[in-house]
Amino acid sequence: MMRLLVDSAEGMKELGCTIAKRCSPGEQIFLYGDLGAGKTTLVRGFLNGLKYHGKVKSPSYTLVESYKLPGVEVFHFDLYRINDPMELEAFGIRDYLDGQGICLFEWPEKANGLLNAPDLKITIRILGDSREVLFHPATEIWQRLLDHL
Repeated sequence: MMRLLVDSAEGMKELGCTIAKRCSPGEQIFLYGDLGAGKTTLVRGFLNGLKYHGKVKSPSYTLVESYKLPGVEVFHFDLYRINDPMELEAFGIRDYLDGQGICLFEWPEKANGLLNAPDLKITIRILGDSREVLFHPATEIWQRLLDHL
């Protein structure tokens, strides 16, 4: 596990940008944290790191927002409103898990085991005006990448 302290929204975007530059197609990242912790802000930075400069909105109501970028498609999921994991099956979640795109999941615990194991888990905790970001790499590749972050 690795721990960072981030003191601003801009810092969270920069962190997302740094993570994106180390991410490969087919990877899944799970994002944990309370409402307002900065999960979507981190995703904005992630997309900026992949040269996307359009509007990035939370997929709270749409469940997923997709971004076609040169060389990869990024899928940003927000599972907060999922009441039953079977809703994801009806939605066609498995179509997104084909190993071609990068999947970022907010509130992955709502999927109750329907998702593949993540490559990286990121937990964001609110500490007043700052955020504590905890990284839990699930692969040796991410462990080595985080060692150099």
